[in-house]
Amino acid sequence: MNSLTLRRAGRTAALTLLTSFAFGSVAQATGEVNIYSYRQPYLIAPLLKSFTEKTGIKTNIIYAKKGLIERIATEGKNSPADVLLTVDIGRLSGAVKKGISQHVSSAILDKNIPAAYRDSKGNWYGLTRRARVVYASRARVAQNAITYEELADPKWKGKICIRSGQHAYNVALIASMIAHNGEAKTQKWLEGMKANLGQKPAGNDRAQVKGVYSGTCDIAIGNTYYMAKMQTNEKKPVQKEWAKSVKMLFPNSEARGAHINISGIVLAKHAPHKDNGIKLMEFLSSDVAQKIYAEANHEYPVKGGIAWSKLVKSWGTFKADTIALDKIAELRKKASELVDKVRFNDGPSS
Repeated sequence: MNSLTLRRAGRTAALTLLTSFAFGSVAQATGEVNIYSYRQPYLIAPLLKSFTEKTGIKTNIIYAKKGLIERIATEGKNSPADVLLTVDIGRLSGAVKKGISQHVSSAILDKNIPAAYRDSKGNWYGLTRRARVVYASRARVAQNAITYEELADPKWKGKICIRSGQHAYNVALIASMIAHNGEAKTQKWLEGMKANLGQKPAGNDRAQVKGVYSGTCDIAIGNTYYMAKMQTNEKKPVQKEWAKSVKMLFPNSEARGAHINISGIVLAKHAPHKDNGIKLMEFLSSDVAQKIYAEANHEYPVKGGIAWSKLVKSWGTFKADTIALDKIAELRKKASELVDKVRFNDGPSS
């Protein structure tokens, strides 16, 4: 990958740059594409390397944990950003609401990416999938099937670990519950699940699995790709032990299927290399790129017919909820309001 050599640049507007570059000198150059990415560079490096080899287009990348949408908005017409790479339907729809995206009309993207995983108006496109699943203790949970609705069953009192209800991943899950069951039932469900929490919501998805490993909880809620992160973590081998302590249950497999979220991409509103940006988007939806996503990152491809990695296959097959993520995006605000209404993040009542 011909990525930029980036200097530490400090922090502005809550933007933590691990890499920084003055794009001004290349913004109008040809044969390049400028990428703002919430996804860590090592995750997309093999994809960008393959893209450059195939097209000859140089890739320049800035990575940050937060603040990129706001940065593009502040830069306005002078923004060097061609595309934004991110995870979660919340950030993708947030980019559209912030006015930093533009419509893309591409027969290739429409062919490669199912309608459920792209914006109906062409403002964002999904590139990989991840399911929100239940990690259950192998030692203490006998059942091998579960539903999201069952998480509110009193039999799980004091046994559930989950990160903040306001985290984007959980907001999307709750939005899907509203879509399927209605607002009133979802509120009652949230109240029931809150009563079943083993501790106050905190930490990331892997921390919830650690909670099961340590005996704090019997089940945890997390995204599938965190299993791969734990199973392949050579720097922190203890996480492999966390992973061994749980089995992955795909909720609602006998009915609507497991809730699906995505990583995705938008074309920036003022992209100086618009054509190259679209070429990158199309490439990332291609068989070549989707195979790299599957093998290198252990993510589920969005394009049909692409084989999963051996590791991902070991988790078993599952049924995916086919509800359009457009609908999930519409209900995120209501989902967030319900989290606050039931005071979910206060944790279980004493």
